[in-house]
Amino acid sequence: MGSFSLLQSVEQLQRSFIEYSSGLFREGFLDGQFGQLQMLQDESNPDFVEQQNVDFKKIDAHVHQLKGSSSSIGAQRVKNTCIAFRSFCEEQKVEGCLRCLQQVKQEYLLVKAKLEALLRLEQQIVAAGGVIPMLNEFC
Repeated sequence: MGSFSLLQSVEQLQRSFIEYSSGLFREGFLDGQFGQLQMLQDESNPDFVEQQNVDFKKIDAHVHQLKGSSSSIGAQRVKNTCIAFRSFCEEQKVEGCLRCLQQVKQEYLLVKAKLEALLRLEQQIVAAGGVIPMLNEFC
C-alpha cells in the first residue's frame, strides 16, 4: 500500500468530485457563481469566501426572496429561520448570519426530504387507484 495506491485513491476521489459537481450544475443546484468562488478560493487563499466584506443588503435580499418562496409553499420552519436571518443582516452580525445560514440549509434539507416522502405517498395512492386526501383537518 505505497504512495501509488494513495495517489490512485485521490484521483478516484477527484473524479467522483468532478462527476458529482457536474451533476449539481446540470440539475440546477449550482450555477457559475459557485465556480467563480471556487477559483478564487485556492490553496494560497483557502478562506477567501470568509475574508470578504459582507454585503448585508445583498444577503438580506436573497434571504427575503427565500423567505417569500418558503412561505408560499408553507415551509414554516424555513420561513421562520429566514426571519431570524434577516434580523441578523439588519444588525450586521456575521456570527448570527453564519448560524442562520447553517440552520436554513438544515431546515431546507429537512423539508425537502419530507416533501419528497409525501410526494412518493401521493404517487403510490394514485397508482393504487386512490384519491389524495385533503389536509384541511390538519391545518
